Formats: sequence, C-alpha cells, structure tokens
Amino acid sequence: MKVLLVKPYNRSDHIQPSLGLGYLAAAIRSHHKVSILDCIKEGVSIDKLPGALKRFDPDVVGFQCYTFDLPFLRRALDAAKSFRKDVVTVAGGPHPTALPEETLKKEENLDFLFAGEAEEGFPLFLDALEKGSGDFSSIPGLAYREGAAVRVNASIVTADLDRLGSPAWDLIQPQTYPEAQHGAFFRQFPIAPIMVTRGCPYPCTFCAGSLVSGKKIRRRSVENVLSELQMLKNDFGIKEFHIVDDNFTMDAAYVKEFLRKLKSLSLGMSWAVPNGVRMDTLDDEMLKLMKDTGLYMISLGIESGSDKVLSSMKKGITTARISEYVNRIAKAGIDMAGFFILGFPGETEETMRQTIDFSLKLPLKRANYFTYLPFPGTESYEALRAGGELDDVDWERFYFTNAAYVPKALTRKRLKNIHRLAFAAFYLRPHIIFYQLMSIKSPRHFFFLARRFFRWVVAN
Repeated sequence: MKVLLVKPYNRSDHIQPSLGLGYLAAAIRSHHKVSILDCIKEGVSIDKLPGALKRFDPDVVGFQCYTFDLPFLRRALDAAKSFRKDVVTVAGGPHPTALPEETLKKEENLDFLFAGEAEEGFPLFLDALEKGSGDFSSIPGLAYREGAAVRVNASIVTADLDRLGSPAWDLIQPQTYPEAQHGAFFRQFPIAPIMVTRGCPYPCTFCAGSLVSGKKIRRRSVENVLSELQMLKNDFGIKEFHIVDDNFTMDAAYVKEFLRKLKSLSLGMSWAVPNGVRMDTLDDEMLKLMKDTGLYMISLGIESGSDKVLSSMKKGITTARISEYVNRIAKAGIDMAGFFILGFPGETEETMRQTIDFSLKLPLKRANYFTYLPFPGTESYEALRAGGELDDVDWERFYFTNAAYVPKALTRKRLKNIHRLAFAAFYLRPHIIFYQLMSIKSPRHFFFLARRFFRWVVAN
C-alpha cells in the first residue's frame, strides 16, 4: 500500500523533523511504500494540500495531531476524501490519544485513529486493511467505529526501544531543514533531533507528555544512541543534535555513561536539550560532562515565580530550590533558557508579576513566556471541564502565544498585554540584547528572529 504520513501545517516557528512520523515510517517501510510530508517545512498550507495528495496518490493518509492542529486536520480530512473517497484516513498523537471517542465522533471524515504509541499497531493495521478482513479488534491502540459506537483498543508501549531502530532519516532528510528547529538559536548547523528516552513519571497538572508514552521511563541503549549520532554525522552531515526527551537526565548513571562514551568518540557535535530537563536531576559531575561533550544550552521548565502556583501545578519544587539549581548550572558555565507559563488557572496579575520578576532575577540567557493551554487529558484540563470553564476557550487559536484560555480574574486583552510585557522586560536589557546579537549567525537568521519576535509578541 502507498502511505503518506503528514505533519500538519501551522504557524509554528519550530520547523523540525517529526520523530514520531519517522519512527512510524521505519516500522512499515519493509512492506509498504511510505512518504513523509512536513507541511510546515514545505509550505503546504491547506490550499496546497490537494495538489500534494494528487502528487503522492496515497491509499492511506496518516496525520500527526496536536490540539492546535485540529483546524488544519478538519480541512485536511475533507481534502483527502475529496481527493479520493476510498482513501483511508487515520490520525495519531496527543489529541487523539486524550480524546479518542470525541475525536472520531466529531471528525466524520476520519476513519481511524491511534491512541498512544503506534509503532506496534500501525503495521498490523495496514496489514488488516490490505487483507480486507475488517477485523481490527486485536490491533493495539486503534480506535474505530462499530455502528454508532466507537471502540478503543488498549494501547501498548514498546519496552525495548532499540528494537524500533532509527527513524527513517532518508525520508526525512534532516540536513534540508532550516536553522529554526526546536529553538531560535543554535551553535552549529545542520541540526537533527533525537529521542533517547520515552515516558514521564511526574504529575505536572498542565502537561500531556505522559499521555502518549506513559509514565514509565524507557531508555535506548547507549550504543544504540551513539550509533545513530554517528550515522547522522556521516550520512547526513549533521553537526548538532537536540535531545528532545521529557526526562533525558532522570537516570544519572545512564546519562554519565552516555556522555563519557560520547566524549570518547570525539564527534565534534554541539548539542542542546530544548525540551528541558529536571533541575533536581543534575549534579556537578553530570554538568561537567555535559559541557565537555559540547552542550551549550540547558532549557528549564521553571513555569512560575509563585510558590502557590507551582504547588497548584504539582511541580514538586519551590522558587528557592529553583534558584539554587539555576545557580549550580550557571557555575558550571552552561547557558540557560527558562520556560514560563502565564495565565494558569487561578492566576492573578500579582502572581504573573511574580513570575516576570523571578525570571529577571535568574541568570538566564533566554526566556520563553507561554500563555497557558488546557491540553485535553491533563489534570488541569479535567478540572476546568468539571468546573465549566472551557466554554470560553478559543480552540481555533489554540496556541502558546494566543491566550486561548483566560483565568476568571483577567481579560484576554490584559493577559496578552502582560505576555508582551514579560518579553519586553526580559529581552530589552542591555546585556541580554548583546548576548542575542552575538548569537546571530547570518542575515537570514536575523530576519527569522525579527519575524518570530513580531509574531510572538507584536502581532498576537
């Protein structure tokens, strides 16, 4: 069968390869002809999608789907069925995983979806389609219609991540991606993201990370990861890698073994952890090994400068401890970026001011301020739904900078003004301006940063 895996078009500035689609392609390519279409990278907006479908002529179209992809997905499903009525449509990712029944019931042109990891189930699903048996009951994670009802099969996760191999890098062509991958800055180019671990055991109420990959941490072998890095360097010319795990540093012994062996290879690759790491997992030995192996930036999910808000988020940390950990990292000579959430349920202008003030006191080189999003399946989402507070959510503008949700004590306009104030307060300081200017690699990079600033801060 011909299978087209699609990363939806959206306004994101993070133009990076989809590891999820890459792993799915690797899982099915021995028996099926598969292609990957990154609509963001290729500029395939919804108006251009029919032409792309005609060019690929797939039997099955699979869509990656986050909640903010829903507007595109809905129109893309219409385009797929208009292209060919018998084309099979399937979706996977965090949103279908969180709301499988609701998603299938609302999207009439969506035939199937997968909840959770799909590397095990997707090949079985395609085999069942090819055989025409119509029996999908044994396919893990698959959701489908049975008459007026929706059936959702139990999902499974792959215990042995080495067995998955590497993503289909030859279909992705990571060296063709622009500089704007997971962040706005980089040390070397070209860049590729890699996944080392899956799973997250932490109970943060705003995060949907564990929905797809579960709470148990699973790790690839050190040798498996290093082999992929060597392949990326030798076959694709990759000079920098980004570890995009949620919990790469959870197992200190594993991380240190990986870093020691990485150091011995002398690959000359720079690296970063743009998804963030837990501050309380870092010790001085690990930090030194990180720096010695080319790590230049650690991202940290600080989230708030209010201990009350941190407690309601179930972050399991206080502002005092955050300050201690951040100072430890600074002492190791590694630059830091901080992530902060504004407009969390129950927040006031006072708590958001505390967050902004706290971010200015920390020795951070960069800061990203996101407006809170009620991701389906999270604890905070369920609490808001139970309290009837989701009626005013702007699902058509469900993005980190759009203030799609607004706490009761605020207005959307006021939240957006505070959001702009946060960026201005952090970045319009002379030493921060100088640092950013020294990090610009080219005129093209400068214009990208200017456009991103306008879209994130001015236009919203």
